Amino acid sequence: MTLHISEREVRELLTMPMAIEAVEVISRRQANGEATLHPRKRIELHGGGFFHYMAAADFTAGYLAMKLYTFVRGQLCFVVPLYEIATGKMVALIEADVLGQLRTGAASGIATKYLARRDARVVAVIGTGGQAKTQLEAVAAARKLDSARVFGRNPEKRESFAKEMVRRIGISVHPTATAEAAVQGADIVCTATTSSHPVFDGKALAPGAHINAIGANFPQKRELDDAAISRISVIVVDSIEQSREEAGDLIVPFGRDEARWNQVSELAQLVAGKARGRSKESEITLFKSNGIAVWDLAVAARVFRLAIEKGKGRPLPLWAEASGN
Repeated sequence: MTLHISEREVRELLTMPMAIEAVEVISRRQANGEATLHPRKRIELHGGGFFHYMAAADFTAGYLAMKLYTFVRGQLCFVVPLYEIATGKMVALIEADVLGQLRTGAASGIATKYLARRDARVVAVIGTGGQAKTQLEAVAAARKLDSARVFGRNPEKRESFAKEMVRRIGISVHPTATAEAAVQGADIVCTATTSSHPVFDGKALAPGAHINAIGANFPQKRELDDAAISRISVIVVDSIEQSREEAGDLIVPFGRDEARWNQVSELAQLVAGKARGRSKESEITLFKSNGIAVWDLAVAARVFRLAIEKGKGRPLPLWAEASGN
């Protein structure tokens, strides 16, 4: 039986602490060779738009999954089919917009846990969409924050974001008129935008800041400028292989200097203690996230188990005739 799990049910079942735990566990497995991934691939569609696909397997948990999604006319449609390795059967088909927001936020929460200063208290968020919300939620789970600042191009959305996040995480959230006003003096900076160009002046970064940059995942797109990249001491990505194809924030400033990639490490290696993190309070650190399939797999498996436990979802009669049912 394949269980269909809706967006509403994912939202009801999965919390940020659950997502953080799932992503951290699979990151350790990834570092130890117990989980593997295929980076995202894209098919550009005639008339505009893209079809994307990415895959991963967790040999310890016994699941594999793909994330499939389209981007057409400004709309994204996500789904994750989850398979059981032992039987080869698709055990769940999960609508995955909320799932994706939570897993991306969770990864930034983990990066913050390992890279941000212990005394980090003020966070800046550039962006006001769903991904920006889960970024702030996850960072608040990793550090005891005093306040947050948010900048987005639309003043009404900035105000709405601030009010919603005050309710969700219980700290003061202040809209700002410019990105630099948000970033100035912030201990943690999260960028979650659709911009193709840098979203703040890197000179505004405070010494010792940590950055989670999640928005740009095409080789020509950037959220961070050369000034920001030049000041960063520690760069961590989700997948070096995928970053070489997608992370414009690094591809553009690195140019043809291949040696600069030798200074980049992966989140899984950091979590497993196999890569260097922050060594000085004054260092600026970066987690450049494009999103990888092992995270989708980890949270999808968690959602599936919760759905079984709580009686959520509905059976889909896939391959019923072939199995004789």
